[in-house]
Amino acid sequence: MESVFNFFKFRIVFRSLVLCTLLCSLGCKTKNDQSVNTLVKDEATLVKGSFGYDREFLSKHYKHLVVLENGESSILISPELQGRVMTSTANGDEGKSFGWINHDLIASGEINEQFNPTGGEERFWLGPEGGQFALYFEKDTKFELDDWFVPKELDTEAFNLVRSSENSAFFERDMKLVNYTGTTFELRVQRNITLLDREDAGEILGVNIPETVKMVGFASENNLINIGPEDWDKKTGLMSIWILSMFNASDQTTIIVPFKKGDEDMLGKKVTDDYFGKIPKERLQVKDSVLFFKADGKERGKIGISPQRALPVLGSFDAENKVLTIAWFSLREGTTDYVNSLWEIQEFPFSGDAVNAYNDGGALGPFYELESSSPAMDLKSNESSSHIHQTFHFMGDLGELDNLAKGILGVSIRELSGE
Repeated sequence: MESVFNFFKFRIVFRSLVLCTLLCSLGCKTKNDQSVNTLVKDEATLVKGSFGYDREFLSKHYKHLVVLENGESSILISPELQGRVMTSTANGDEGKSFGWINHDLIASGEINEQFNPTGGEERFWLGPEGGQFALYFEKDTKFELDDWFVPKELDTEAFNLVRSSENSAFFERDMKLVNYTGTTFELRVQRNITLLDREDAGEILGVNIPETVKMVGFASENNLINIGPEDWDKKTGLMSIWILSMFNASDQTTIIVPFKKGDEDMLGKKVTDDYFGKIPKERLQVKDSVLFFKADGKERGKIGISPQRALPVLGSFDAENKVLTIAWFSLREGTTDYVNSLWEIQEFPFSGDAVNAYNDGGALGPFYELESSSPAMDLKSNESSSHIHQTFHFMGDLGELDNLAKGILGVSIRELSGE
């Protein structure tokens, strides 16, 4: 696998530069000046970067926003953007808005045929991106940026809001997608998003969360149903559920990814770190069972952890704002078939990653991503499979957050704080 990455390294680096240029052009155009730093509602000033600011901003551009609230904890969901969790807060309207949002692109009102990077704290996609079973390239096209298109069902078309309550919202959408090989998939996507309380979070993460720590947490259960007459198999291609979470980057934010310790002859390499060129050592520290990846949104890079190495958790720490972010997701022990998204005809189309993290190069953000994927889904007609992804933000003093990090991630964050 490493030889394949090295062989295509120049092409991938070139593609990343072109992609950054395209995305910058998408994200920087505006028809009117909406990039103000404050909004006013009911004589109260909402500062940009706060949850209240983003709620008011998004309500001007999207219909039927769903807000789930429990005390000071809230999440904001857009049915128009595929049931996407746009952002969250642990401290009410004046609290920090955790999701990265592309305000300029949204304010412009423009729609691009290829991709609309509107942002959002947790979005639903499907893999693979590239390869002979790609969902983002039409049959017989080249694996080049001009031929790359995000399916409109995952980019600009709405999901149906089936039902909602104070703490949950259920979305559904039927799709018909065709992969690079020409296989047609008829599928139903279901997303059930639930706001989690402190007790829920403690039970899921296996830790005690002090009352003095502010928190917000939510879970998305993502279900894929084969509603077509044909079974899905490896010969004609399989899909996976791919969850991507976009957060605001900063010079003092670090991505933390624990992984299984062990010999490379048995478990393979610890990390794939050359998706868009080799990540410099000063930006990525890889230890025996954990890695630290700089999340400043200034230099494009992506890492991946294989299913042989992956654990069902990764996170980040914002030392400036004292925010510990955790992603906890379903991971099937012993399952190793994950779709491969490289932009090439692949020798090993089911040797992809279970866990990824991404740092933007500044063309759009600054933002970074925490990502998880389901295994490749070989569903028979009328069968279904699901993938659960849960997101938590904790705010408190360093000692409390350090205890949580050690209990959840198995590492101390004190060295990341500079204290």
